[in-house]
Amino acid sequence: MADLSSELTGTSYIQHHLQFLTTGDSFWSVHLDSIFFSVVSGLIFLAVFRSVAKKATDGVPGKLQCFVEMIVEWVDGIVRENFHGPRLMVAPLAITIFCWVFIMNAFDLVPVDYLPETAKMLGIDYLRAVPTADISITLSLSIGVFFLIILYTIKSKGFGGFVKEYTLHPFNHPLLIPVNLVLETVTLLAKPISLGFRLFGNMYAGELIFILIAVMYGANGLIAALGVPLHLVWAIFHILVITLQAFIFMMLTVVYLSMAYNKTEH
Repeated sequence: MADLSSELTGTSYIQHHLQFLTTGDSFWSVHLDSIFFSVVSGLIFLAVFRSVAKKATDGVPGKLQCFVEMIVEWVDGIVRENFHGPRLMVAPLAITIFCWVFIMNAFDLVPVDYLPETAKMLGIDYLRAVPTADISITLSLSIGVFFLIILYTIKSKGFGGFVKEYTLHPFNHPLLIPVNLVLETVTLLAKPISLGFRLFGNMYAGELIFILIAVMYGANGLIAALGVPLHLVWAIFHILVITLQAFIFMMLTVVYLSMAYNKTEH
């Protein structure tokens, strides 16, 4: 492994890799590395899809165009089956979420020391390359979904219908409005919170396992030798994990928006 693992003990090595490149203090601190790799992931997504769109042909498509078209058709089919309303915004949103989250997750497949060691040569002491292993990033994404849920509820039912949904359901009686408001508010807030924590928990665990396997390289004998096959097996399995987590985030977003847009009166 890189020099970093040999300079630190196992515990300090893990702690070092779990530190963010931060500016500011306490609550007002900003994780610069998470923001940087989030933006890089978004730019990769935009660059690939823009390149395919510019070079798209009605003739025999290239491999990249076929791959992108498969993703677009697959996501559009999912949206068509689960969102019963205008899909002009929801389908592109779903594609963006899936691809963006997948690319952010995919940084977890880069060997854990490569990017931190590169940053160290540039004078940067700490660097974490997986934005979705940062709770501030996943909650930021889910907060965006939260506001979309409110927007689609108002768009479907009007502001009056939005108020009624959270005050007259499930108990349709004026005296039970406070109870309804508490119950429905908890239900509403649980959606984005669970969405963000689910993605964060899975990606944080995956990143930590890669770090623990990397610690094995610093040991002696059989333990160090086991590091290579374990790393390979976990990397192959993790490809499924990062794809599944991107799919779940996209799928739940579409389902939540569909529930918000449902025009059926309670």
